[in-house]
Amino acid sequence: MDRDLHQQTWKARFTARSGSLRTFALMASLTVCLTTLATPVFSQAILEGERFHPASARNGMVATSHTLATEVALKVLQDGGNAVDAAVTAGFALAVTQPRSGNIGGGGFMLISKGDGSEPEAIDYREKAPSGATETMYQDESGEVVKDRSRFTHLAAGVPGTVAGLAMALERHGTISLKQALAPAIKLAREGFIVPRRFSEGLQQARERLQRWPATLETFYKEGGSAWQPGERFRQPELADTLQRIADDGVKGFYQGETARLIVEEMQRHGGLITRQDLEAYQPVVRTPVHGNYRGYDIYSMSPPSSGGTHIVQILNILEGFPIPELGHNSAATIHYMAEAMKLAYADRSEFLGDTDYVDVPLKGLTSKSYAEKLRQGIKPDKARPASEVRPGQPANYESPETTHFSVVDKWGNAVSNTYTINFSYGSGITVKGAGFLLNNEMDDFSAKPGVPNAYGLIGGEANKVEPGKRMLSSMSPTIVRKGDRNFLVTGSPGGSRIITTTLQVIMNVIDHGMNIQTAVSAPRIHHQWLPDEIRIEQGISRDTVRLLESRGHKVVTNSAMGAIQSIMVGEDGTLYGGADPRRSTSSAMGY
Repeated sequence: MDRDLHQQTWKARFTARSGSLRTFALMASLTVCLTTLATPVFSQAILEGERFHPASARNGMVATSHTLATEVALKVLQDGGNAVDAAVTAGFALAVTQPRSGNIGGGGFMLISKGDGSEPEAIDYREKAPSGATETMYQDESGEVVKDRSRFTHLAAGVPGTVAGLAMALERHGTISLKQALAPAIKLAREGFIVPRRFSEGLQQARERLQRWPATLETFYKEGGSAWQPGERFRQPELADTLQRIADDGVKGFYQGETARLIVEEMQRHGGLITRQDLEAYQPVVRTPVHGNYRGYDIYSMSPPSSGGTHIVQILNILEGFPIPELGHNSAATIHYMAEAMKLAYADRSEFLGDTDYVDVPLKGLTSKSYAEKLRQGIKPDKARPASEVRPGQPANYESPETTHFSVVDKWGNAVSNTYTINFSYGSGITVKGAGFLLNNEMDDFSAKPGVPNAYGLIGGEANKVEPGKRMLSSMSPTIVRKGDRNFLVTGSPGGSRIITTTLQVIMNVIDHGMNIQTAVSAPRIHHQWLPDEIRIEQGISRDTVRLLESRGHKVVTNSAMGAIQSIMVGEDGTLYGGADPRRSTSSAMGY
């Protein structure tokens, strides 16, 4: 079926294009509510064959993990701003409305692809290790890893990059001022917002970890320590003041002055490492995205220090040699080939990936079609290869001499794919006293000791060891797919080690299986990361399929939902289709 005809068949028909923002918000919310009712957020029983209708629009589309952030970003587009303006506005708004993952105390990656067909650009605003960091800082006297030291102490925090990164994007490609982009977030922090169910449940679930820190208790809980309840108004006056300093003084309002003083004093009180010099020295970096091609579509995704783009391209290269469209979506044969390809990529990740400012990563080899062909030869159609038999390959031989994602497309065809995080849900759990925001625990993404898995079970090597000023390896995978010189798909997800496979599957669902974007986002997912040696699946994969996979030698484990991907597809006629992930109840896609 023609892809655009397919889109017309399934699209949600928004009328009254010139209507108010509230009208569009209501319509998009109804779409999200319908998918949420059909698909419980926590049990995640997504049935194969279900079809969900994407939001559609002509002039602009925003997909984020929180309705309020979607609303303020869409308003920027309606007022004449471009995709970068709207993305930066959304990023700051999420720092207020979704403190468990939105942030100014963390970092991330932004991919920008203009509608004029020029080469996409990546902005790396990943956190950096403080200058006082050492390779063995998370090991005890006997050389064993002290796991909570890199997760729930002040030593877990890398130098934050979000403020500098969003400001850089706006300066390079935006049309509004940083002060304008911050205004909705400041208002939301100062005047407050009505708490949704997910916000309240998150604070209740993380109570023990968060309330050990007095500033976190005071900032995020009511007097007496109870969590804010759905329907109540939550205000963050200290965060509003922090954001206002950025609005008044630019990035210096965060990395210097009062906010910097508060961060440094927080570190000094509790043995942390971030210094005033670390903050003043922080700079985001413009990088060239990883680029691959899959069945005639150009794939652009994040380059190191993210591993995401590299391994999405690598896995797609391996799978391109198999008849995935004919084998069918989530059939046993398709999942088998996907899992075998994923194993190979994650094994290579453990050996070769790190910050390219510090280590030589064989990117051209890892993303080479020839290397993928070599790896593909070892995959058998009817038998799983045990992880113990999978080792990192030799890509150099093929060289030539609970994170948040949002997607935006504007009326000029400009596209932004942004993923940022403070790592765990609520990061380290530590709030900077007097500043009202949580610190990341991204230092856990380094290899605390080569060969020892991190919190996501990922194995790291020497390439990702702790070094002063180094950016830690990430799985974040903001991705833009192009057809010719036209932006076609804008996507990305949170989810730790599962970000890569979540993003991969949405791309495959659209290109291989012809799904509309909402169906592609909602469909059940699978994941394999080499170690542990198991295919993790969501509910909704047929039991017969599971039995067929087990007969091939796979261990299959059903677990909770994976990712919360926010995506936009652009039709050949310019119609925009938004897909908000029902796995996150506050997700929304809105257009005008």
